[in-house]
Amino acid sequence: MRLFGTLILAFQDPGLVAAPPQADSHDIISLVLAAGPVVQAVLVILVLFSATSWGIIFFKQRQLRRAKKESATFIGVFRKSARFSEVQAVCASLAGSPLVGLFQSGYAELNAQLRGAGEAKPGDPPSRPTLRSLDAVDRALLRATTTEVGKLEQHVGFLATTASITPYIGLFGTVWGIMGAFQNIAGVGSTSLAVVSQPIAEALIATALGLFAAIPAVYFYNDITAQVKKSATEMDDFSMEFLTIAERNFT
Repeated sequence: MRLFGTLILAFQDPGLVAAPPQADSHDIISLVLAAGPVVQAVLVILVLFSATSWGIIFFKQRQLRRAKKESATFIGVFRKSARFSEVQAVCASLAGSPLVGLFQSGYAELNAQLRGAGEAKPGDPPSRPTLRSLDAVDRALLRATTTEVGKLEQHVGFLATTASITPYIGLFGTVWGIMGAFQNIAGVGSTSLAVVSQPIAEALIATALGLFAAIPAVYFYNDITAQVKKSATEMDDFSMEFLTIAERNFT
């Protein structure tokens, strides 16, 4: 009972109750504006990396979605058509599909060989056009595959660069800011929290922004790379299908 009475007296006496901590009036923007020029330069670099990465992410996702949709349409047309010329007629409307590039490259090589094989001397009976080299068609498809995969992978390397370098840039800004905090301690001669809290908070913003730029870049780099690999596998399958048809009909 004596302890209970003491607690009641303590709550009744304002002097015995600790005052609640005051909220910090500094927000993120004010901390950035109060940071030193080196830390601010680091923050600007990180913002540029992040903005460029997001631009690449949105562009590549849109490109890959279009490629997937148009490839499905193209492969349906390819398998239903009785002649390559019918497939060639729809290529212009499905230019976003990497399979179109493969088909046009293989079709051009096929036509070049068939035109050369169709030349006959006067008086000779017309002969069935045949391919001179199926390997040449295969090489044309391989070159086209490399070109189309390169288009899909364009700018993706910047995401890997962002993912690997921005945490270190942010860490540099943090280290530089903490050096400034220690200089404040040396100048004031006090290690109180009021002296070092704001400089350390300014410094840690650089690390946070570096991670903000790096984490999405890592995720979408892996995601886009996986989609490109899947598209490359579809191109290999299409090349084999194209070669099978060419071998069956022109050899």
